[in-house]
Amino acid sequence: MNDCIQPPSHDDDRFARQLAALAHPARLRILRALACRRRSCCKDVVAELPLAQSTVSQHLKVLADAGLVTVDRRRPHSHYQIDRRALDGLVGQLEGFVAACGAAGAAGEPLAEPKDTSLV
Repeated sequence: MNDCIQPPSHDDDRFARQLAALAHPARLRILRALACRRRSCCKDVVAELPLAQSTVSQHLKVLADAGLVTVDRRRPHSHYQIDRRALDGLVGQLEGFVAACGAAGAAGEPLAEPKDTSLV
């Protein structure tokens, strides 16, 4: 087995979910809005963005499911805040991923040639 290719892991699943959660412009804007306050309820975020409450609510759910946002469900409103430890962990994992991807080229080893996928 190639040393560069690692077997699938639970960390890969979480990493992919977190990256997918960040891969939407509205969710990035929501994270920026949450970063401005210690915690916010959905209506606070709606007041900051040109999005419907239902849209913001769905995006907050995706961010929370990915572990990037924590939810305090005390009545009468749920409050959201960025999970800074999770974001720091994601940054560290991304840095490790980028470093591993560049390791072969940095070590002076030739990178594998791409396969020819033309239909000629």
